Amino acid sequence: MALLFTADTHFGDHRTLNIVRRPFESVAAMDRALIATWNEAVEPQDEVWHLGDVARKASEVPELLAGLNGTKHLVRGNNDPPATCAAAGWASVQDYAELELDGTFLVLCHYPFRSWNRQHRGAINLHGHSHGRLAPVPRQFDVGVDAQGYRPTTLAALLERPRRTR
Repeated sequence: MALLFTADTHFGDHRTLNIVRRPFESVAAMDRALIATWNEAVEPQDEVWHLGDVARKASEVPELLAGLNGTKHLVRGNNDPPATCAAAGWASVQDYAELELDGTFLVLCHYPFRSWNRQHRGAINLHGHSHGRLAPVPRQFDVGVDAQGYRPTTLAALLERPRRTR
């Protein structure tokens, strides 16, 4: 079983095609690509933490979740209404989470932090919201699809990838 992270899928949201300049010809093409890359990266027994901004229409979330591999947890984003959070298919829903993975303390939130719990003791902040537009900060990673090749990612992949400089 692997643990993966993602954010900012914005399924069904035409605004992301223009605002973030996603390279898809239509919303339907974007959704198909996001589902395909999710299911390529995530095995059915894996666990995925989605750090917010799931979909444009909360009514479509249960069907989306049913078609995505893995056990899914939601850390609520600014575009996740109560109906998205209440949708069938989430193993848990929260605004903030702390996990330990292979001896590394993780702080999960939709929003990037300037400082976070245990930051100066090696803790890592995983976030979404910024769509890959923020300059990197040590031990902080944007796990949103726009920053991660339109797919969920692992902590190991984040740590081994070279980072751009300011």
